[in-house]
Amino acid sequence: MKGLILSGGKGTRLRPITFTSAKQLVPVANKPVLFYGIEAIRDAGIKDIGIVVGDTKDEVMAAVGDGSSFGVRVTYIEQDKPLGLAHAVLVSEGFLKSDPFVMYLGDNLILGGISPLVKEFKRDKPNAQILLAKVPNPNQFGVAELKAGKVVRLVEKPAKPMSDLALVGVYMFDKNIFEAVKKIKPSARGELEITDAIQYLIDKKYTVHPHMVSGWWKDTGKLDDMLEANRMVLDSFETRIEGHVDSVSKVEFKVVVEKGAELINSVVRGPAIIGRGARIVNSFIGPFTSIAAGVQVLGSEVEHSIILEGSVITEVDRRIEDSLIGRNVEVGKSPLKPTAYRFMLGDNSKVGLL
Repeated sequence: MKGLILSGGKGTRLRPITFTSAKQLVPVANKPVLFYGIEAIRDAGIKDIGIVVGDTKDEVMAAVGDGSSFGVRVTYIEQDKPLGLAHAVLVSEGFLKSDPFVMYLGDNLILGGISPLVKEFKRDKPNAQILLAKVPNPNQFGVAELKAGKVVRLVEKPAKPMSDLALVGVYMFDKNIFEAVKKIKPSARGELEITDAIQYLIDKKYTVHPHMVSGWWKDTGKLDDMLEANRMVLDSFETRIEGHVDSVSKVEFKVVVEKGAELINSVVRGPAIIGRGARIVNSFIGPFTSIAAGVQVLGSEVEHSIILEGSVITEVDRRIEDSLIGRNVEVGKSPLKPTAYRFMLGDNSKVGLL
């Protein structure tokens, strides 16, 4: 069995971060989202993985390499344009050949990995297996309709959903999926939809098994979902202190302080992670916060946020929360007079002021 990870999308919902970084490489709990998918597939016993890449291929290839650091073999498959999930399957036929495979969307996270799901697929040998989860906003997902426990209909982002069962971003297929992706036509948005390909299998009486996801699952394509995924992963951590915590600092609940990090006259209340070489001075780091390598937080408070590598937060007199701050960003008071706001913001930025 092989693995196929899709890592080609533009990540428009996470701009401006994704103007300079692949959305699959934005970190959750200081680890790129893409790495969780690679590890989940590896832990299910699959060592041969294809990664579909697009405009950000150089960055993805630099981060993942040949896969040896994960204990897998990685083959890169170029998709010239993001023309849909079924199109990604189509361009991967040369890699997948006739082998069954698991397809994993590179910006998804699933609690507990996928090992039981792969085992179930191998045991039951359906032509396809889809994962489903109840969601409050099914019109934003591919949606499944079941009758007597069987999948009868799939629709991509329906205006009037026929159920609250969303397709989770992990699928398992045998070679018959190639017949389907070659037969379907582009949707109204110009993409080859995987929902249409699976519907083709259903209509042609192939076996499509549904599997309900009982734990949490997150598509990290939006800021709120990214922060919630960060919260969920951090909550699974145990305290580990490898850096320096001075005698007046406090570390409370689940906190990871990595090697080379420093806490000086500060409080870190977990779940939280402080990355390598980070400096937290005269500051408060609240629950569900990820501080990446080399970050400095000086005289400030941060909570329920993700701060990426090399950023500096200095003497901010209000707590920063519910935020995603990119790499090498400087946030601090300006000494200039008269008092005024001065901005240089990328497209689709959001700024909240009090």
